Amino acid sequence: MKVLANDGVSQSGIEALEKKGFKVLTTTVAQDQLVNYINENEITVLLVRSATKVRTDIIDNCPSLKIIGRGGVGMDNIDVAYAREKGLHVINTPAASSGSVAELVFAHLYGSVRFLHDSNRNMPLEGDSKFKNLKKAYGSGIELRGKTLGVIGIGRIGQATARIAIGVGMNVIAYDPFIDEIEIPIDFFDGQSLNFKIKTVSKEEVLKNSDFFTLHVPAQKEYVIGKPEIEQMKDGAGIINAARGGVIDEVALVDALEKGKLGFAGLDVFENEPNPAIKVLMNSKISLTPHIGAATGEAQDRIGQELADQIIDILN
Repeated sequence: MKVLANDGVSQSGIEALEKKGFKVLTTTVAQDQLVNYINENEITVLLVRSATKVRTDIIDNCPSLKIIGRGGVGMDNIDVAYAREKGLHVINTPAASSGSVAELVFAHLYGSVRFLHDSNRNMPLEGDSKFKNLKKAYGSGIELRGKTLGVIGIGRIGQATARIAIGVGMNVIAYDPFIDEIEIPIDFFDGQSLNFKIKTVSKEEVLKNSDFFTLHVPAQKEYVIGKPEIEQMKDGAGIINAARGGVIDEVALVDALEKGKLGFAGLDVFENEPNPAIKVLMNSKISLTPHIGAATGEAQDRIGQELADQIIDILN
């Protein structure tokens, strides 16, 4: 049986599948050529990340397909319900990348409260001629310890982010319409472990009482954070989105940053991905990364292995 990893897969995943007799193809096939390629090569399993879309055209016209796999959490690029109606297995890896995404959230947070994203732009240009000016410009940093982090969406990635926040010494409050209370275990290097309970509160409470926000929600039809929500936030608050593009109204975000309502933002995902708005890219108060939340070697190994385990379990 053949597996097409159209957006790539880790070597550990390839090796696990090949040991069980699968042939793994890592050719990147253009979206409009996928149906022909799958049929010509009699592909049984199609693995994707966020780039490849698996819509009804592929589902209806590729009779050899038995499994569609998403390396990651969100499956908004797959017509999941329709595929399952047609008898296909649809799998993903909800736990494999949680830690990597959470660490990126804190990379944005730490970088933003100490202006690293902006100083790293300006030091190479003006560090030799305006050192004292830059020192003064970036000399009003903020500590995370003792501040309140509002987690919007306290699923696996939200919990992983909360775990780091608790370790840093932050207060964590959370909003999630599907979860009332969550217990978060924190394991330490010496074998000790502590459990922390977080009861969710209303969205309004999170918006009004948080110093910083992090979003961990699936793709939505409506904005989760728009102008009305930003108006409820503390002046100078910061917001990080490493979830999905389109859950924040970027026009309202840029406006709030320019007017000083918000202090900073960190974005790993964008409304117009892969062509983010120029106003977003050029704003000095926004820390930017190109959708790399799960892009660590460790996470990709876990994703590949988890996908392989599920495929083998289903087909063997």
